[in-house]
Amino acid sequence: MTQETAEHVAAMLRDARSEKGWTQGQLASELGTSQSAVARMEQGKQNLSLRMIQRLEAIFGRSIVNVGKPQMTHLRVEGGHTLSGSVDVNSSKNAGVALLCASLINRGTTILRRLARIEEVNRIVEVLTSIGVECTWLNDTDLQLRRPAVLDLDAMDVDAARRTRSVIMLLGPLLDESAQYRLPYAGGCDLGTRTVEPHMQALRQFGLSVEATAGFYSVQAPPADTRDRSFVLTERGDTVTENAIMAAAHRKGTTVIRNASPNYMVQDLCFYLQMLGVEIEGVGTTTLKITGRLSIDADIEYFPSEDPIEAMSLITAGIVTNSEVTIRRVPIEFMEIELATLGQMGQQLEISGEYMARNGRTRLVDVTTKPSELHAPEDKIHPMPFPGLNIDNLPFFAVIAANAQGQTMIHDWVYENRAIYLTELNRLGAQVQLLDPHRIYVNGPTKWRAAEVGCPPALRPAACLLLAMLAARGVSELRNIYVIERGYEDLAERLNAIGAKVEYFQD
Repeated sequence: MTQETAEHVAAMLRDARSEKGWTQGQLASELGTSQSAVARMEQGKQNLSLRMIQRLEAIFGRSIVNVGKPQMTHLRVEGGHTLSGSVDVNSSKNAGVALLCASLINRGTTILRRLARIEEVNRIVEVLTSIGVECTWLNDTDLQLRRPAVLDLDAMDVDAARRTRSVIMLLGPLLDESAQYRLPYAGGCDLGTRTVEPHMQALRQFGLSVEATAGFYSVQAPPADTRDRSFVLTERGDTVTENAIMAAAHRKGTTVIRNASPNYMVQDLCFYLQMLGVEIEGVGTTTLKITGRLSIDADIEYFPSEDPIEAMSLITAGIVTNSEVTIRRVPIEFMEIELATLGQMGQQLEISGEYMARNGRTRLVDVTTKPSELHAPEDKIHPMPFPGLNIDNLPFFAVIAANAQGQTMIHDWVYENRAIYLTELNRLGAQVQLLDPHRIYVNGPTKWRAAEVGCPPALRPAACLLLAMLAARGVSELRNIYVIERGYEDLAERLNAIGAKVEYFQD
């Protein structure tokens, strides 16, 4: 950053802070840095990274360096380096967004500790703030939430809501909030048609009426009742289960949900609600018995557990670069099938003894990857509901299989289009053959080569391209990485901490 640019940024920063009426200390708290660092920024004496500039722009809602249309952010990757060292797994993105939605049930103060600062979280925070929730970052990762007595649903930030699929999960906690309101259609990844009908089927059990109109769901609250209810989810979806749990949590009476997802984010939600005094039996199984409470007013703090999908991403980084890397704080209960499948492919892994996550409930281990000779598995690799191989971890096996000797079939039966995006690995030298919208053959081993590739509009395939670039000698570029930032916090910096060479840039 030139001195002229630094002085320009300093002036804009002072003006933006002044307009908000903040002290330097308040801005430091929002940024998770020190007051002295903010003072240096405002004097033009602090070198600002691109990531810090982006965070400032998000806080103030304006461009800090370039006036006008925001620029896309890209990654430049110098591949072919062996990785080493250790890295911690961050908290779960999917658990985090569910807990943000569930905080609306609590009339007291919720503090979520070590929350992932990712775009998906930012969008939900923007939605909550727009309807009146007081959202305060106590530091870089701890978020305090305090809702008003009455939410202003008419003021909902529609743009933020439409940039995330998680907004659909507001239906459960808002069950009795207002007689009528509108909720924008959910957005997020482009993975083909993912119907919201399972959500509607579950919430109709509580009497909720939802009608699809132009760009919105028109919602009519159910009449109050105290009866018990029991129903079966026709789809064992994670977010469907969470929506049903949140609806039951603040309805008096006992609700039995059968064919419920017992996945990691569902368990985190249940642990949080139990701390609020909601009685939940069967956590970790497919049958949940929930005795709700009409009034919940508690001051609590909760630590979301670690993310098994991020754990798999980091393990994959070690495998594709043929490196010895230790991934700490891996939630082993939700990774056992993945690790067993890797073992069948010849991957050597060293797994530590178990210890507890900060939530006191989730079991963690440290996993060390070892340089290994991989071979294709004898059977296809496919996902199953928990405790099977996680659907979001399946794409990483395409990158891993590309390093293995032989042909691997990967069957992504859940999503209509995601397997198609994995053919983008061919731009980096892979041999991925698309059989149909759900199945691919991956032939290995691959001699990876550097290339410039645009991010596909799906989070996990986009992350797979970044991981493959780590193995490709030369300089690659991954363009327009917003979709990656929806699900990962500072992934490039954390890969750099174990020896990768990845940098952000803008055109």
